[in-house]
Amino acid sequence: MTLKVTIMFTGLVEGMGQVERLEPEGDGRRLWLTAPFGADPVHVGESIAVNGVCLTVIAQTSSALGFQLAPETLRRSNLGLVEPRQFVNLERALKLGDRLGGHWVQGHVDGMGRFVEQRPDGDWWMYFFEAPGELTRYMIPKGSIAIDGVSLTLVDVGPTRFSVALIPHTLSVTTLGRLQPGQAVNLEVDLLAKYVEKLLGNPTSARPAS
Repeated sequence: MTLKVTIMFTGLVEGMGQVERLEPEGDGRRLWLTAPFGADPVHVGESIAVNGVCLTVIAQTSSALGFQLAPETLRRSNLGLVEPRQFVNLERALKLGDRLGGHWVQGHVDGMGRFVEQRPDGDWWMYFFEAPGELTRYMIPKGSIAIDGVSLTLVDVGPTRFSVALIPHTLSVTTLGRLQPGQAVNLEVDLLAKYVEKLLGNPTSARPAS
């Protein structure tokens, strides 16, 4: 009997990598980026969430990791917009026995939203995003959302707009602190919401890109 293990993430970003170069590869691209994993080696075949998109390491050099970006990934995530020297969020897949500190994240991006504005709120910052209604339908206040692979708690949710509260630490160790108004972000809605919709018999669902 073969045990099938589903690759999962928590949305707790381990560090930021930097795009080293992009190479055309048929209708897709090969992405090379640096990784801040230090003494903990990364192996070919390993799964890593890059801005929330689950990718497989297919090659490595002494300074960079290589990933293949399929046409679907380029169309449905902001990895189709990244440029050399740009930073991306990185998280390695969970291992059996790891502590779950964020929420269940698959690395299957449901679509893109856009950063709108930020407002100070004491020591925190309120960040506001726009997203299509087919994604906000899965969001509720105090529910979970992954933005560019970062697990966050929703504050307010409207038909095409939502907000999250960010602490200074999150802003400093992830790319969210570098966002500019109008910039595209990857969104993965709560997996539980999609299962509930399926069980209730609603045929409409977001189609993820992985």
